[in-house]
Amino acid sequence: MARQVRAEQTRSTIIKAAAEMFDRYGYRATSLSDIVAHAGVTKGALYFHFSSKEDLAKAVVQEQHSLWMSQAQSFAELRIPALEALIRMSYGLATQLRSHPVIRGGIRLTLENGTFEVPMPDPYLDWISLSVQLLEQATSELDVRTNVELDRVAQFIVSSFTGIHLVAQVLDDRRDVVERVADMWRIILPGLVLSRKLSYYLGFLTSASKELREA
Repeated sequence: MARQVRAEQTRSTIIKAAAEMFDRYGYRATSLSDIVAHAGVTKGALYFHFSSKEDLAKAVVQEQHSLWMSQAQSFAELRIPALEALIRMSYGLATQLRSHPVIRGGIRLTLENGTFEVPMPDPYLDWISLSVQLLEQATSELDVRTNVELDRVAQFIVSSFTGIHLVAQVLDDRRDVVERVADMWRIILPGLVLSRKLSYYLGFLTSASKELREA
């Protein structure tokens, strides 16, 4: 049992070190030797868990996806209006992108051209699917209009968020990404929510982002 625990700890250490290096330098510019040195493990230990750099990169993306979906699901299960949960989910990911090494590394790997021979769409598809579920619930709660195509709205939200954090990364290392996500919602909400709810949700955007800044 102790050996298994140590093996899992070593694997986690390697994934975290790889994520940090991939986030910092990108997939192509990062070597396995760089990751071994950064993780403080032997090359044999790395190859015990991962057969190649691509295998390790996939593990980083899978871990990033698992962490994100766990947090997203926790927001979805809160006893709050579904649209509030969806907004808090986007704020939560924005916050993780500023500081969580595995989230940052995994996101860069999914966006960088040439990382994988076959793209890994599951993180985006799962995010879109969960967004659709919450939008459907928000419709039943009489917050979201009934005349919008929710699958297209969900894909637009995910696509917009992806573009926003890419630009925020270039401009200021994502330091202001939460406020940029708030701007995204300010643009989306007028065409999404019922007019009698718009004032409430615009106020919610401001209060929720303020909570994050003061946390």
